[in-house]
Amino acid sequence: MKIGIIVGSIRKGRVGRGVGDWVKKVADEHGGAEFSLVDLAEFNVPLLTVDTPPAALQGQYPDPAVAAWAKEIGQYDGFIFVTPEYNHSVPGPFKNAVDNLGVEWMGKAVGFVSYGVDGGVRAVEHWRGSLANLSMIDVRAQVSLSLFNEFGESGFAPADHRAGQLNTLLDQLLDAVEKSGVAQG
Repeated sequence: MKIGIIVGSIRKGRVGRGVGDWVKKVADEHGGAEFSLVDLAEFNVPLLTVDTPPAALQGQYPDPAVAAWAKEIGQYDGFIFVTPEYNHSVPGPFKNAVDNLGVEWMGKAVGFVSYGVDGGVRAVEHWRGSLANLSMIDVRAQVSLSLFNEFGESGFAPADHRAGQLNTLLDQLLDAVEKSGVAQG
């Protein structure tokens, strides 16, 4: 079973990569799957401009950058979205990257680690609605990190109880992947 931990911020000076590194460390200690960090900033996913809906393209994307993104995403059985909250919603580049693909997301499980002024909870609520259209299975547990209490000049420092929350999310995610039947082996 392969789980992609997607860092969904591409901003300069972002804190998401530190969160993603922490998620990967805790996930590796948890075990039960092969976990990989996928940094959206390393992909040059263009704005969605194709005239055919991506789901109808059946994985055959005309843009080489989208094809590379699809190849990366297609290898995973489930995901953890590490998502900031921008203006009470999801970050535009991350949403665009999701929207550029179709079959690579279909029916797969996803969990959320969010961060923001209010822990990124509104971003997660918006993600849940959007991903339902892709028949993705979102797990109930989530980790919501506070920009006020867990980030500072020295970087990201999660509260002590966050690892336990993340382990609960991982338990639910791995169970959902197993039950979904999409695991590639």
